[in-house]
Amino acid sequence: MPEYGRGVQQMVEHCKTIADKNERMRCAQTIISTMANMAEQTSDREDFQKKLWNHLAAMSQYELDIDYPVDIERMDDEEARPDRLVYPQHRIKKRNYGTIVEQFAEHLATMEEGPQRDDLAIMVANHMKRDLSNWSTDSMSDEKVADDMAHYTDGKIQLDIDRQPLISDGELLSTRVATSLKKKKKK
Repeated sequence: MPEYGRGVQQMVEHCKTIADKNERMRCAQTIISTMANMAEQTSDREDFQKKLWNHLAAMSQYELDIDYPVDIERMDDEEARPDRLVYPQHRIKKRNYGTIVEQFAEHLATMEEGPQRDDLAIMVANHMKRDLSNWSTDSMSDEKVADDMAHYTDGKIQLDIDRQPLISDGELLSTRVATSLKKKKKK
């Protein structure tokens, strides 16, 4: 158990080698008091002593022959470790946009032409520009967003940024500054 460190583990290994059972018990109690001092912030819990004795038994691999003052619950390695998280194995074309923009672009490519698709395309393009500004303020041009949108939708969506401009760079930066100021005030 890494939370107790190598020193406590060495104490447990030494305790296992002591021949006299009373001396072993005294050594185990000393180890428990050392472990309790290391975890003072949780010492007010009612099951704290039980937890410490269970940890001692686990660190000794349940080979410590003493009279435990509490019932020891065996912790198997399978129960102690949580299951591995399954991460999506989806390869993102352009990482600075993320999977959500990819999914929106795929949806846009399947939509019928009309004002609803145009409005959604502008909203997604503005989101793409915000994502670009989060990565780098140097590369947040409308032309780049329009090219990336055409790339994502296989040319089906061609943004006319002259007719319908995207969110301005100044507005983007002022939004970022205002957001960072709010976060500083909360702290």
